[in-house]
Amino acid sequence: MQAGLPEITVSRKSSAPGFEDNDMSREQLIEMTRSLIAHGDAGTMELADEVVRIPASTYTDEALFEREKKQIFRRLPLMVAPSCELPNPGDYKAMDIAGVPLLLTRQRDGSVGAYLNMCTHRGNPVASGSGNATRFTCGYHGWTFKNDGALIGVASPQDFGAVDKAALCLTKFPVYESAGLIWATLDPNSKLSIADYLCGYDGLLEAFGFKDWYLFSQRTLSGPNWKTAYDGYLDFYHLPVLHANTFGADFYNRANYYEYGPHQRLSTPSKFAIKVQSDDDGQIDLTKLSDEEIPDEVLVQGVWTIFPHISIASFYGGGLRGAMISQLFPGDKVGESFTTQFYVMEKKPSDEVAIKAAHEQFDFLEIVVRDEDYKTGKRQHEALQSGLMKDVLFGRNERGGQVFHTWAAKLLEASDDDLVEMFAREAQREAAE
Repeated sequence: MQAGLPEITVSRKSSAPGFEDNDMSREQLIEMTRSLIAHGDAGTMELADEVVRIPASTYTDEALFEREKKQIFRRLPLMVAPSCELPNPGDYKAMDIAGVPLLLTRQRDGSVGAYLNMCTHRGNPVASGSGNATRFTCGYHGWTFKNDGALIGVASPQDFGAVDKAALCLTKFPVYESAGLIWATLDPNSKLSIADYLCGYDGLLEAFGFKDWYLFSQRTLSGPNWKTAYDGYLDFYHLPVLHANTFGADFYNRANYYEYGPHQRLSTPSKFAIKVQSDDDGQIDLTKLSDEEIPDEVLVQGVWTIFPHISIASFYGGGLRGAMISQLFPGDKVGESFTTQFYVMEKKPSDEVAIKAAHEQFDFLEIVVRDEDYKTGKRQHEALQSGLMKDVLFGRNERGGQVFHTWAAKLLEASDDDLVEMFAREAQREAAE
């Protein structure tokens, strides 16, 4: 289970700031939850119309992989950081995505900037790693830039010659911050609205309240082909089999899917929620609660995916509410990917017991993903590279994978203008519903 939810959990007191400002989002989440409760009570789930075949070469074709990096990861908005990774003015991080060096900065006014991390003199990166800085000096010739991208210093200007500094600022990328998450598009000339691309999905993600959360820990894991890895985030079917030794052989394997353009939420149909931080153990029968009584944690349970590379799922480390945000990128080769796991928490643990429990939860999730999901995915990829299997199957109970691969194929072929029109329509459709 790529960062799936072990239980539907309920604390004694729940609070998600996003709900207070977005009644429409809460109504949509209530509607989803009532559907999940009804299916859980009836012992049913929503099914796709048919079993779907996907060419096995989708995962192994090197030419296709290179096109995916260019057409998907270098054209579409990507969730590049949780807001709590850059909480203060001056905070920055540098990262490489599909061959593009990116620099993110939190500026004095609180906004976020996204820049091509290349000095406009010779192209050397001006920053590495992460930290806090108001300016960046290139380590090659000493040109200096403010953290808003402005060129403010040319070394030995009397020798270099006259230049227009305003024309030599760091190249800006489109950037968008919403719901406590930061998106950037790695095409400085992109006309695709990031808000349109999200199709209103960020309005639902607002319910987590991430903008006020704390980044507890993070790490990066190596994985298989990016689509092989992403398939797992959209699949509860494998949970009681692959994770029998971690989550248990009686774990649920059903999921209902909710689509917002290419972005999907999957959640298990159930009428019960497990109590956490409560005076009495046991579970709550959600069929007996009014809409107002359904806790916020229940409304956002499940796995939330943001196309093409993000998974978000809730957890409780030592009784403290948290979430693992998994950020997946393709590697250098078709059979490689890497995933940064961010463990964010609603509140910073305040004592050694809580800190230890949060670390134990995060370490447990590393074992599940690294030693079960990704280890299996790597073996799967090696087998598919034999070329002896023509198609892979996605069953009627695996609609998330069907939707994902349909969108991946469609966006791969879409022109830049197609993207603008496509997501403008999707955003309008979602707003009308």
